[in-house]
Amino acid sequence: MMDLNQRLAQLKVVPVIAIDNAHDILPLGKALLENGLPVAEITFRSDAAVEAIRLLRDAYPDMLIGAGTVLNESQVIEAKKAGADFIVSPGLNPSTVKACQKHKITIVPGVNSPSLVEQALELGVDTVKFFPAEASGGLAMLKSLLGPYRQIKVMPTGGINQNNIHDYLALPAVLACGGTWMVDKSLVNDGAWDEIGRLVREIVAAV
Repeated sequence: MMDLNQRLAQLKVVPVIAIDNAHDILPLGKALLENGLPVAEITFRSDAAVEAIRLLRDAYPDMLIGAGTVLNESQVIEAKKAGADFIVSPGLNPSTVKACQKHKITIVPGVNSPSLVEQALELGVDTVKFFPAEASGGLAMLKSLLGPYRQIKVMPTGGINQNNIHDYLALPAVLACGGTWMVDKSLVNDGAWDEIGRLVREIVAAV
């Protein structure tokens, strides 16, 4: 069975989803799967997140599902019970990392500085999210950050789109990039599943 890093490296793109209506996750998950992207990071930015994770897990047992914007242990527990495969956090909170280790679920915490990378390594985490990627200096900053830390693997997120994703993926340390453009909230709320499918097909073909 592939570990998380192998699966992310194979997929290359992680749709980051903020969902208002949990039941929208089913046609959205179908659009992702049928167009070649069997992965979703459902963020805890809405009250619908836990139910959306549960629905997606029940409907598509083999899909890779992440819970994003997880900030504390109670959310870690909720996400795991709902069926999440991994946790993503916007920053590096040692308490949240330790909660994930305690509950035996992988976490990809957010970092954007050498100090945070070193804190992650100290906690036994070597796969991190470079966030917010573009606002933190983009490709130039990430290259500088990777210089002293050859052991880390990275999932850049924040300002990534179809125009710059190739530049990030060209770095050997980058497993995959998180992005919202193919699952934009307005498209989801409008039920624009065909358009989402088109955007997913487009990026899958490109990467």
